[in-house]
Amino acid sequence: MNTDEKFISLHRQSRPLILPNAWDAASAKIIEDLGAPAIATTSAGVAWSLGYPDGYKMDAALNAQVAGNIARVISVPLSVDFENGYSDDPLTVAANVKMLLDAGVAGINIEDGRDSPDLLARKIEAIRNVAENYGSKLYINARTDVYLASLLPDEERAAEVIRRGKQYAAAGASGLFVPVIVNGEEIANIADNTTLPLNVMAMPGLPKADRLADLGVKRLSAGTGVSQLVWQTAASAAKAFLEDGDSDVFSENAMPIGKLQGLFSVGK
Repeated sequence: MNTDEKFISLHRQSRPLILPNAWDAASAKIIEDLGAPAIATTSAGVAWSLGYPDGYKMDAALNAQVAGNIARVISVPLSVDFENGYSDDPLTVAANVKMLLDAGVAGINIEDGRDSPDLLARKIEAIRNVAENYGSKLYINARTDVYLASLLPDEERAAEVIRRGKQYAAAGASGLFVPVIVNGEEIANIADNTTLPLNVMAMPGLPKADRLADLGVKRLSAGTGVSQLVWQTAASAAKAFLEDGDSDVFSENAMPIGKLQGLFSVGK
């Protein structure tokens, strides 16, 4: 089973594939070392780590460079959050994806945002064509922002997600990602009415993994959660050190240097 097929198979398990999203090679390697069967990136975390805001401000080549750095140090499948593909032109988006295929990714997230679902469908078709020419079974996780961007009144959102899911599946999508949804009945309704594995994102009030499995969810992403925790911890330690010059702050919950060195002693 190659990497693409392995990643696809992880979405066919009874329990959701849980992905604590990474943003660089170090975070990816640490998460892999903890037993994660795959690595997925957070576009916001990647953008912040490179000094950009989230929201299509980062260059596609930079994203691909990060993907290459991660792929070099991990042995499990890698999926990259590719935002909107960094273009409104499907052919340009497909060309951008080539850089990720060259880096060895097994999957991508690509989102509709506030754009027409027809546009994302055309992007998915173009990406699928490029992937097939590469001999890749690239997992295209179609993210719809119907809930995230509050595109419709509450009572209309699930039906619109189902409609878009059918359109994205027909275009060649592999999965359907619905961030910010937390209502169990709505999750189950969407899962029951799509042929695509359903992906949700960690949010306050979201049921835990076992309950999500009962609702039909196949993938659970952390989004920016891990990166936010890491940077808040760094900010708290730096603040304490700046205030008092107290070196003891660095011995609390610190990962040993030897552990970190060991993780990166052998690269691809």
